[in-house]
Amino acid sequence: MTRGKRTQAPALEVHLLREGIVESVHQVEATVCDHRGRVLLVAGSSQTSAFIRSALKPFQALAVTTTGTLQKYDLSDRDLAIICSSHRGTIEQARQAFNVLWRADVDPSALQCPIPEGKKNRLEHNCSGKHAGALAVCQNRNWPLNTYMHRSNPVQKLILSQISELLEMPGDELIGAHDDCGMPTYLMQLQQMAHLYAQLAAGSSLDLERIARAMTYYPRMIAGEGAFDTELMRLTEGELVSKSGAEGIQCFGRIGEGMGLAIKVKDGAKRAKYAVAIHLLKQMGWISPAIAENLADKFVQLTDFKRLETIGEMSIL
Repeated sequence: MTRGKRTQAPALEVHLLREGIVESVHQVEATVCDHRGRVLLVAGSSQTSAFIRSALKPFQALAVTTTGTLQKYDLSDRDLAIICSSHRGTIEQARQAFNVLWRADVDPSALQCPIPEGKKNRLEHNCSGKHAGALAVCQNRNWPLNTYMHRSNPVQKLILSQISELLEMPGDELIGAHDDCGMPTYLMQLQQMAHLYAQLAAGSSLDLERIARAMTYYPRMIAGEGAFDTELMRLTEGELVSKSGAEGIQCFGRIGEGMGLAIKVKDGAKRAKYAVAIHLLKQMGWISPAIAENLADKFVQLTDFKRLETIGEMSIL
């Protein structure tokens, strides 16, 4: 099969081993692209489609950076990090999301994300930063606040146009659906997700460069202590940008090299995507063996009796 015609390779597998015996198996697909959208490596099919879920947040944040909203309300990189986050609702993180609203003179009652189970208010929802960012843009541009989640609202139209521009395709070709927090998310091929993260890592614009910097400078805002994204970005000290999404989505960008990696676990298992990520990042030389071992202690060796094992590798197209 020629390089130009090959579109897929064997998928990866993650085995859950209980005292060395296979108990469960997850299938995983992955794609690496450069900043021009060229597929470089693949496991499974680069054209597999899935909702990008919360891995879209750094690109939804472009609405904040491109409209002068950061400057008008004197928002910091720490604020920008919480806008990109899927946080754990800690006091520190909820206060940071509140800070975005306070500086934009938006009452927290304008938030329309759900109140998480066992929590007291919407600021504790893991997407409150993204919602606060969208509200700040609407406040800046005098767009309606009460419909900020609707696709007809100018802020959502702006987000879609910016994403479609990065993907070099008409926005109306992207299939949208409501994420669990109520905001739109989009169905994309793995190669499109990897392309987005390659551009984020390449600093294809000053806005993307600032978003990547905010994420890597403030990794604790992006997820939280002990969370995969936070631990990886802290250990790699600005070399990788990492963002998780629900249902087995995980995306990375290698800063300065303009390369992106997108992972999708077919059954949506969170544990499998982390095991595959460590396996592939080490295999590609994006993390050192020492960092891989550090992460494996937290995300591969689950208990004294259970561990994960990743089988396979990515193929060159």
